[in-house]
Amino acid sequence: MSKVAVIMGSNSDMQVMQDAIDILKEFDIEVEVDIVSAHRTPEKLFDFSKNAHTRGIKVIIAGAGGAAHLPGMVASLSPLPIIGVPVKSSNSIDGWDSVLSILQMPGGVPVATVALNGAKNAGILAAQILGSADQSILNKIVDYKEGLKAKVIDSAKGLNN
Repeated sequence: MSKVAVIMGSNSDMQVMQDAIDILKEFDIEVEVDIVSAHRTPEKLFDFSKNAHTRGIKVIIAGAGGAAHLPGMVASLSPLPIIGVPVKSSNSIDGWDSVLSILQMPGGVPVATVALNGAKNAGILAAQILGSADQSILNKIVDYKEGLKAKVIDSAKGLNN
């Protein structure tokens, strides 16, 4: 079974990161959730990042606010795809510090970055990555996107009557 790790810098990020967990579960993807602080638990960060792939993790979603070093540090140590979720935190500069910290990675250390507080899209992107090699997940994504299309079509009915 494909596994996605959803990690965050502190428990205060859980409200945002729950959206990634929920959508992954909707796609029947196994999720491992943990708090891994780049600044307060650097040893845990190193161990997690270096060994996640040996435990069956296929994609890591890392949410962080403020300086938002977590996604980039994980990417520097792990061979897995990393998706960064910038979180607007209480010590944030309207979230821009988090967005830019995750987005502006140096060459050779990529982090896919979603919108501020965009954990749901991070979960969908992780599922799409897994779906490229797993037909059952791919089928669920196709169904999900058809559902999005149907909602738009349904909501447009009757607008011009």
